[in-house]
Amino acid sequence: MVKVKICGITNTGDAIWAANLGADYLGLVFARDSKRKVGLARAKEIADAVPPYIKKVGLFVDEEPGIVNKVLALCRLDVLQFHGQESPGYCNEFKGKAEIIKGFRMKDEESLNQISRYDVDFYLLDAFVEGETGGTGQTFNWDLALKVKEFGRPLFLAGGLNPGNVVQAVKKVQPYAVDVASGVESSPRKKNVESMKEFIDKIRKMR
Repeated sequence: MVKVKICGITNTGDAIWAANLGADYLGLVFARDSKRKVGLARAKEIADAVPPYIKKVGLFVDEEPGIVNKVLALCRLDVLQFHGQESPGYCNEFKGKAEIIKGFRMKDEESLNQISRYDVDFYLLDAFVEGETGGTGQTFNWDLALKVKEFGRPLFLAGGLNPGNVVQAVKKVQPYAVDVASGVESSPRKKNVESMKEFIDKIRKMR
């Protein structure tokens, strides 16, 4: 069964709805320039409100390790997602503290060159959009995702997924998990409950 990650959670209500609807992972964004950034106090409130079986993911972009460690401890994160230019060595610093997702923005074949250097638990593939680190609502060439699967790591597929295209994406790529943010939103900081339900239901009904 393909896992579902709802990313860009900014409030407790959306977090509880996502959990109750069947999400496996909830993503809290700590990237400084993100329109979905959540403050530390609010993030802890959200993390404390969700059931323990939901994996809490903290998304960081080129952050100081000390800050990552502080957030990790305070919010009791299960997974760290690094979505910037973090090196393999940087990612290795957090081994044993949480599961590690390394995110990559896929532009073309050259985007594949660095991925296999990272010894992390999961790869996450997002669309490349100039000046943006994620949550753009843009898709990318899923043939690139098939090539990344050859590297042997479980794959999170992100980038422009929504209730209308997620089944097609899963059938083509067969990822470990799908990751959605803007595709189930009413606005960049507010999830749409019906969209989340439709997105998750479509995944769960696949055979």
